[in-house]
Amino acid sequence: MWKAIKIFGFIVGAYAVARALVEPFVIDMSDPATYQGDWGGPSLGGVLLAHCGPGVVAAVVMIWALLRRRSRFRGQN
Repeated sequence: MWKAIKIFGFIVGAYAVARALVEPFVIDMSDPATYQGDWGGPSLGGVLLAHCGPGVVAAVVMIWALLRRRSRFRGQN
């Protein structure tokens, strides 16, 4: 059961990371009218934090988990 939860978490995390990478290219940063109605708006910083923040957090947690798992397997040899 835990393995399925971890796999689901990595899939959701990968989606958040992909969205964080794509978001700056999807919105027109020079035109506030394109993003002021989005979550975190009307400021550009708020929009980027709301849309890219979860992806950054997910990337950090995923890297931490992979490094932790890697070090655990190295300790067994």
